Amino acid sequence: MNHSAPSNMDSHSEQTPGFGRRSFLRGSLGVLASGSLLPSSLLAAKSFSDGSEELKVGLIGCGGRGSGASVQALRADKGTKLVAMADAFSDRLERSLKYLLQTNVKDRIQVPKEHRFTGFDGYKKVLELVDVVILTSPPHFRPEHLAAAVAAGKHIFCEKPVAVDAPGVRSVFESCRKAKEKGLSLVSGLCWRYHNGMRATFDKIHEGAIGEIRTIQATYNTSGLWHRGFKKEWSEMENMVRNWIYYTWLSGDHIAEQHIHSLDKIAWAMKDEYPVRVTASGGRQVRTDPKYGNVYDHFNTVYEFKNGVKGFASCRQWNGAANDVSDHVYGTEGICHIFQHQIVGKHPWKFKGKHNSMYQAEHDALFASIRKGDPINNGDYMVKSTLMAIMGRMAAYTGKVISWDDAWNSKERLGPETYEWGPFKPKPVARPGITRFF
Repeated sequence: MNHSAPSNMDSHSEQTPGFGRRSFLRGSLGVLASGSLLPSSLLAAKSFSDGSEELKVGLIGCGGRGSGASVQALRADKGTKLVAMADAFSDRLERSLKYLLQTNVKDRIQVPKEHRFTGFDGYKKVLELVDVVILTSPPHFRPEHLAAAVAAGKHIFCEKPVAVDAPGVRSVFESCRKAKEKGLSLVSGLCWRYHNGMRATFDKIHEGAIGEIRTIQATYNTSGLWHRGFKKEWSEMENMVRNWIYYTWLSGDHIAEQHIHSLDKIAWAMKDEYPVRVTASGGRQVRTDPKYGNVYDHFNTVYEFKNGVKGFASCRQWNGAANDVSDHVYGTEGICHIFQHQIVGKHPWKFKGKHNSMYQAEHDALFASIRKGDPINNGDYMVKSTLMAIMGRMAAYTGKVISWDDAWNSKERLGPETYEWGPFKPKPVARPGITRFF
C-alpha cells in the first residue's frame, strides 16, 4: 500500500519571514483564545448538545495507548460507540479489538469486519464513519492524520508528541488553527494538565507561593521499553514501524515520545512561556545493539528562558539503573516538589484534595465539551511543548546551541517520501559535532 508523503506546510507559512518564537507565541494560535476570524455560522461543527444523539468514535493506532484511550472515551459518555478502527497491521488491530471486547464497555464496541482498516491509508476510511477520532499512531504520522481529521470536521483526541520534526510541527500548528475556526474540540494527550493535584500545584506556583522562579529541574529516568523483535518475513519498513520507538523518524526519540511530559511541566511552571535556546548532550551508552535503531538512550538538556531562568532536564532509558521521575521548581521564597504536590519554604502548602485519573479526565472534558457545544482546543501547548522536545533533540544530535527560531524554521523532514512495505534505510545514529543542523 502506498501513497505520497503529506504536504506538511502551507506554502505561505513556509515563506513567511520572521515567523519565529515571538510571533509563534502571539500570532495565529492567538485565534485559539480570541475566537475565529470567520463568521461562526460558516464554521460551526455538528451539534450534539441535546445529549440524545449517538457519538460515533473511531480509533487510529491500535496499540496499548489507543486501546486504553478507547475505553476512556466510551466511559466518558454513555452515548458513544466505537464503530471503526485502523492500524498499519491487522494483528495489532485484532489484538486491540479482543482486549476491548473484554472490558466493561464491550457492549458499545461495534466494529464489524468491514470497519477494520489496515495499511498506511486506513485512517481515511475511519474518518468517513465517525464523529470523534482518537489519534494514537506513531508520532510521525500525527500531522497527516490530524490535518485529515480537521478537514473532515471531526472532534479529536490527539496523543503526544504531535510531530517528530519542524515541518510536522508547523503543519499541526495550522491544523489547530483550522480546528478552532471549525468549532472542533481538540484535546491533547499531555495528560498531567488534567490531573487535579497538578493543576492545584501549578496554580500555587503561579500565585507566587515560591516567589520568583529561579530554576527548574525535571528528570525522567526509567528502565528500557518493549521491543517486538525482528522477523525475516517483515520488510525493513515493517520491522521499523513495529518497533517505532527506536527510530527517530517515527518517534522523535524518547526525549519527545516520553520526556515531553517533563518538558511540558517546565513550560507550565513558566506560565506557558517557552525557552529562547537550548544546549544539550546525549548518546547511546547502553542500547548499542543495532536492533535499537538510531535513537539515543539518554539526554541532558539546559533550556534558557528570556528572563534568565534555566530549566535543567534529563532523561534516560537504562535497565538495571536507578529510576527517578520527578520535577522541582526552585523560587526565591520556596521550593515546589511537583509530584508530591508540595511547597516548602516561606509559604508551605500541600495538596489535600481528591486525586483523579488524568487519562479519564481528559476524555471526560473532551466529550463534555462536545455535548455542550463549547469546544476545547489544547493546540497551543501541545504544539509548543512538542517543539521544545524537538529542539532539545536537535541540540543533542548536533552539539549546537539551538534557538527557538532555529527549531521552528528547520527544514529537516524525517522519514521517507512515500510509505510502502519494502526496503528503507534510516539515518545513522547522530554524532554531535558531525551531524548537521538543517
